[in-house]
Amino acid sequence: MNHIAFSFDPQWTQTLSMPFMHNAFLAGLCIAIAAGAMGYFTIARHSTFAAHALAHIGLPGATGAVLLGLPVSLGLGAFALMGALIIGALGKRASQREIATGTVLAFATGLGLFFARLSSSASQQMQSILFGSILTITNDQVIGFAIFDILLVIILAVIYRPLLFSSLDEQVAQAKGVPIALMNVLFMAIMAGVITIAVPAVGTLLIFALVVTPAATANIIAASPLKAMVTASVLCLVSIWGGLVLSAMFPAPPSFIIVTLSTLMWAIARGASSIHHQR
Repeated sequence: MNHIAFSFDPQWTQTLSMPFMHNAFLAGLCIAIAAGAMGYFTIARHSTFAAHALAHIGLPGATGAVLLGLPVSLGLGAFALMGALIIGALGKRASQREIATGTVLAFATGLGLFFARLSSSASQQMQSILFGSILTITNDQVIGFAIFDILLVIILAVIYRPLLFSSLDEQVAQAKGVPIALMNVLFMAIMAGVITIAVPAVGTLLIFALVVTPAATANIIAASPLKAMVTASVLCLVSIWGGLVLSAMFPAPPSFIIVTLSTLMWAIARGASSIHHQR
């Protein structure tokens, strides 16, 4: 009979000082900035299912990259972007997006499993793709994440107003001349990039906890869109950094603790909000 126990590691401070931990903390910062900003728009645009699905749509790209000897993130990002563009082009309304997303998701998942069966190395990579491996992030990946964040901030600064307008009231925005179709495609393309940098932390199965859950928590406690984005980024960062510290103190998979912290903060905020409204 197997016994599961979380034992305290007295050397946890030394673990935190290791180079791989430095990369994990820096990657967490980059992921939090991107996920916090786009998480708000994901909820406002009723695209939480699409965001969750994009990670799974990237699965065949990741396993296919292993088959070809290419970086996993390159294949993941390429397929996620391709899926995002298809969903963004086909799904102009929320109901249409769900149909397009489900169709693309089903095909991509089957293709990913097919690629995994073709190679033993791809099968071995499946666990890290599905559940994340933030402790193995390299210096080059951190640099790539930072460059993505810079580009994301620049793009959001340019399209912030029309993207926000089309997210909050699509019909009025369209009447005012906002290019709704273009905003849909841009949003999905940016989200594909966010998913690509967030998957190494928690994997495709748990991505919801970084992109959507902190933003949902922020919407409960923040009054304005900009404050909600900043709050979501902070909550996401607390989840990731807290998960890294706790996983060093009590050896356990970081992704599990990251997701747990994110979920706990959402549950506490929701519970506190319910009590406040009852009073």
